[in-house]
Amino acid sequence: MNRTVDVLVVGAGPAGLAAAARLAAGGAGRVEVLERERTAGGVPRHCARPGFGADNRGRPLDGPAFARRAVRAALRAGATVRTGVSATGWAGPLTLDVTAPTGLERVRARAVVLATGARERPRSARLVPGSRPAGVLTTGELQQLVLRFAAPAEHLGRRAVVVGGDPVALGAVRTLRAAGVEVAAVVAELPARRAPFGSVPVLSGTVVTELLGRGRLTGVAVRGEDRRTAVLRCDTVVFTGDWIPDHELARAGGLPLAPGTRGPVTDGSFRTAEPGVFAIGNLLHGGEPAPVAAAEGRAVAAAVLDRLAGRPWPSGGVPVVTAGPLRWVTPGLLGPQAPALLVRAERRLHRPVLTLTQDGAALRRERLGGTLLPWRSVRLLPHWTRGADLGGGPLVISAAEE
Repeated sequence: MNRTVDVLVVGAGPAGLAAAARLAAGGAGRVEVLERERTAGGVPRHCARPGFGADNRGRPLDGPAFARRAVRAALRAGATVRTGVSATGWAGPLTLDVTAPTGLERVRARAVVLATGARERPRSARLVPGSRPAGVLTTGELQQLVLRFAAPAEHLGRRAVVVGGDPVALGAVRTLRAAGVEVAAVVAELPARRAPFGSVPVLSGTVVTELLGRGRLTGVAVRGEDRRTAVLRCDTVVFTGDWIPDHELARAGGLPLAPGTRGPVTDGSFRTAEPGVFAIGNLLHGGEPAPVAAAEGRAVAAAVLDRLAGRPWPSGGVPVVTAGPLRWVTPGLLGPQAPALLVRAERRLHRPVLTLTQDGAALRRERLGGTLLPWRSVRLLPHWTRGADLGGGPLVISAAEE
């Protein structure tokens, strides 16, 4: 079955739903959202904790409430949200092949917004050796087992080790404890915040070198900074953080990927290299909070409406890249309008000096007042890139502790 819509949004997480709500309310025409899972809302559905903003009365929202509100906003604005529907590939410019419960479809749009999000890197992609026992999870898998499927204790185990030291690891610890599972330790390769984990031992500067056990996990082998090794006895291990974008659809469409994030390269208005295709949210930078992703969903609407109005698609742009102990920067292209930049560090940097250069000349140099953490981005306002030569070489942002 062939169908045509005005805007096709792929992904019904915070970014996709916010984009759909703003576009439908802004007169974009028929706005349709595709979600491969059976329920819309994205990752926040599984995060039963506060930290997702507040409702209209100022009361804090947890993840499920945030997700429900986002779905309601999109539907009330007039968008169509279809669940259990997967976009499987491209059939041409702005045309996607779709698998739905009712069969195969081919959907053509005047604009496509990719909001497919990110996922945690699984054990296999982290190259942790060992057999393949039961009891090896990511945070997302853990949350689905506990919050969605109410898995019995024997599926979760009795004693767990959490790998990672960022706020996602803290969420995993809380979920395990709420399910009655003892947390033996948090293993963090980078320095981790000790206080929030309470009485749980935090092994900073430590890596998991092997998974032990057959049939069911029996322990993990670890190695510290001093090269000493040990075995932590557990029947569950949860790998947290280390986000990778769900970029399969972007790659299938031939979109250039940023070297740091591995998400599609976009300009400050979330335009990709393919005219009419936009990318937003954690597809561009895994690990950002849901309100940040939702803000990008709202922000992309202006550029999408410009596209629908027939305004020309900008070509080219100046690449924006990182150097030194910085992991990534987004957006990866500087166009006529100076955007804000999100920058993430490889490691903890205390009051670093950030420098932006082009063709060997420093355009801006500024010391940050606090600590740059590897699990939290810093936002650099648009004045950072003002004055850049749009006909010059790449913009390079670097960091140094002085």
